[in-house]
Amino acid sequence: MNLPIVVLIPLLGAPLAAWVARYGRLNAAWMAGALAALALGLLIPAKLGVFRGETLVQTIPWMPELGLNLAFRLDGLGMLFAILILVIGLLVILYARYYLGEADCTGRFFAYLLLFMGSMLGIVLSENILMLLMFWEMTSLSSFLLISYWQYRSDARNGARMALTVTGLGGLALLGGFLLLGDIAGSYELSAILTQGDLIRAHPLYTPMLVLILLGAFTKSAQFPFHFWLPQAMAAPTPVSAYLHSATMVKAGVFLLARLFPVLSGTHEWAYLVMGAGLATLLIGAYFALFQHDLKGLLAYSTISHLGLITLLFGIGTPLAAVAGVFHIINHATFKASLFMAAGIIDHECGTRDMRRINGLWRFMPYTATLAMVAAAAMAGVPLFNGFLSKEMFFGEAVNFARDSIWVWFFPGVVALAGVLAVAYSLRFGHDVFFNGEPVDLPRTPHEPPRWMQVPVEILVAICLLVGIAPAWTVAPLLQVGVAGMLQETPPYYSLSVWHGFNAAVIMSIVALVGGVLLYLVRRPLLALGDRWHGLLDAPAAYRWLLRQLVALADAVTRRLDIGSQQRLLAVFVITAVAAGAAGIIPPHVPITGPAPMTLPDLVSIAVAITLVLAAFTAALIHQRRLESLIVLGALGLFVSLIFVKFSAPDLALTQLSVEIVTIVLLLLAMNFLPRTTPVETDKAMRLRHFLIALGAGAGSGILAWAVLTRPQASISRFFVEQSVPGGGGTNVVNVILVDFRGFDTLGEITVLALAALGIYALLEDLRLPPPPLDSAGRRWNWDLHPPIMAALVRLLLPLALLVSVFIFLRGHNLPGGGFIAGLVTAVALIVQYLTNGVAWTTARMPRNLHPIIAAGLLIAVGTGVVSMALGYPFLTSAFTHVHWPFADFELASAMAFDLGVYLVVVGATLLILVHMGLMGGASQPADPDPACRAD
Repeated sequence: MNLPIVVLIPLLGAPLAAWVARYGRLNAAWMAGALAALALGLLIPAKLGVFRGETLVQTIPWMPELGLNLAFRLDGLGMLFAILILVIGLLVILYARYYLGEADCTGRFFAYLLLFMGSMLGIVLSENILMLLMFWEMTSLSSFLLISYWQYRSDARNGARMALTVTGLGGLALLGGFLLLGDIAGSYELSAILTQGDLIRAHPLYTPMLVLILLGAFTKSAQFPFHFWLPQAMAAPTPVSAYLHSATMVKAGVFLLARLFPVLSGTHEWAYLVMGAGLATLLIGAYFALFQHDLKGLLAYSTISHLGLITLLFGIGTPLAAVAGVFHIINHATFKASLFMAAGIIDHECGTRDMRRINGLWRFMPYTATLAMVAAAAMAGVPLFNGFLSKEMFFGEAVNFARDSIWVWFFPGVVALAGVLAVAYSLRFGHDVFFNGEPVDLPRTPHEPPRWMQVPVEILVAICLLVGIAPAWTVAPLLQVGVAGMLQETPPYYSLSVWHGFNAAVIMSIVALVGGVLLYLVRRPLLALGDRWHGLLDAPAAYRWLLRQLVALADAVTRRLDIGSQQRLLAVFVITAVAAGAAGIIPPHVPITGPAPMTLPDLVSIAVAITLVLAAFTAALIHQRRLESLIVLGALGLFVSLIFVKFSAPDLALTQLSVEIVTIVLLLLAMNFLPRTTPVETDKAMRLRHFLIALGAGAGSGILAWAVLTRPQASISRFFVEQSVPGGGGTNVVNVILVDFRGFDTLGEITVLALAALGIYALLEDLRLPPPPLDSAGRRWNWDLHPPIMAALVRLLLPLALLVSVFIFLRGHNLPGGGFIAGLVTAVALIVQYLTNGVAWTTARMPRNLHPIIAAGLLIAVGTGVVSMALGYPFLTSAFTHVHWPFADFELASAMAFDLGVYLVVVGATLLILVHMGLMGGASQPADPDPACRAD
């Protein structure tokens, strides 16, 4: 199973790279390079099969009944992108090792870079589109971390937020598109989807599905009108920019277009949307690249333009256009990575990227200048460089597409104009920087960089030359399998010859070269003009204005609703819930009435129900006296526990009882910082309004309960009862459901519990709130907080309580109990120690850092699922056996390990919340109260 390992190596190696940096800042670079090389080496055995036309699919069962599996796919297209990601990633790692300064945290940088690499590998090697989406979002998060690497810079923070916002919104759209695509195709596996192009294109939901998927692709690949985020990402370190622009992140969008090309292309909707966005992006990116003064800004806009070129080719929709698109992906990756590295060398050695200051660098760094100008020539499409070949194919496809349409002159003319602009901005990069006068006030005297910092640029520039001179001997096999993987069929005939005769494409190339030179010669007045009015076309400014409007709207709504009154917020919540529920019973929806339940309650049940209602009324009537109302609420909880006992639900009764104790303690801790009484409402209109809201909520809850009780439902409880022993190995059906049949739900719940505890911890950390000095009667508090008799008794009871907890845990698979209840019992036993003995005494014997306990619980719970997957079973599949000893027979179940994870998370999360609630007022209590306090 090499493919999952290839993806996991960078992801799991990211923390390792951060850790080894503690023992030397350069160790992180060596570790990152070794991991990337290992991942590349593991791909080698599968490459031979791919070159023979095979597609390797490796699947690990996850939730097969829902169509969700950890499925990986390696075909020609995936292999092409994986090679680009890993090879250019290796070169970027080598380059970054010399680029980063002594003050930069190399461990954090290379950890982020490996996370980025693994996420991108996950995209291109995914067989399941929902898994692809997961890695898609991981690229957004990891790129956010990389762009904001220099956190002290505002432009880095703003650029990272903009990139995350735009690509994150695109990811939400892509989620909707993938759900529709999977529903239409009947599967989320690419092997099934890619064979159903006719069905998908003919489906009524094709257009909305296509729009949603294209929104995801366009935002990720910076296509118009979402192009503006990419230049703002240039605040990232140059190695990040080189990697992001050449082989990762922005290439994810065009990869998605290529991956789904067989099933989505070939319609008018595809042509209009994809060609329209590609053509607009091609021109806008080329135009703005010409007017940039920042060297990386010029390269960023040129990337936008070239991505538009690739998108335009895919939009044309012909097999030959697809060949040209894939070919340009390869060429763009090589010359753009080398150009960004050259720009980083210039910035590293000169201290600035301003093209108005870095002139005449040929005299200081001729070797770097030569490499950079070769890469710039490839970007411009000069003959004998790789960019020329794919540009020729692009021009040829543009002419062929327009030949039989009304755009016979217009479309090739626009494409040639983009070529003119590409030559012009490439000349700016080459001539303005390395010639064109002398440097102006450079922060540092430029010179050649360290030798090994140039090696990655040399390798990439050599590829640009070799592919441009001898494409059939270098790139042809990789291009062939890449196109075959994209089209899912044998590619059409095409030629990679350097010279195809004198044709329309050659004429367009000549026009582009001559026009670009002429445009460059008149650049000065154009640049002066552009500096004046380009602010009118400032897309980032429009984005920031829109963001300000959204924030202003949110502030206005917040000010309207949140006036410091919890009653107001609760009223809004209840009214919204009642309105949403009422909408479901408005005709022509399903009526709420049905056959009345035949089973009538007995007198005991009626008496308990009346008691609960009266207790609830009592709690509402005395709510101004908070302590008394809290006591009544506790009694209500005990009554509910008795109801569970009556209806033979001992597990629920134990859980309710434990939760009730923890909740009461939590509320008591919170009340320590609140007045003991609630102000009386004197506004009759407000009281009437609150009464009507409460009446509506109660009536709605009653109607909902009645609707549920009167509906004939096919219960699934019989299945769980029948399968509890043979399927889960336990006679306690409730526990078997939690740790086996619905283990996914339980894993999600304990994860949410852990996150909630960490969130509360973050809010309460170092927070100190002094408790009120006087009680409600104006008396000072008694500072004798820990009566010795009670403290001694509770200390003696702790071992017994822990023993009960262990007993409940061990019996949970067959008798009432389990990890959740045992965790609550343990937490209550330990919390009582805090309450009776004090924080100082207890923390001296038990560490306050409870994060490792929560982490251990989650790791154990997840680990049980990983073990089952390693054995070839779906995630969280449990196993059990009976062990026969001479003196006893007992059962061993893997679900017990999962239950142990639940136990640890519950203990850690509950203690983390309650202990820090108690610590909020600890610092304000005097260690040695004055005699007056003692007297009270």
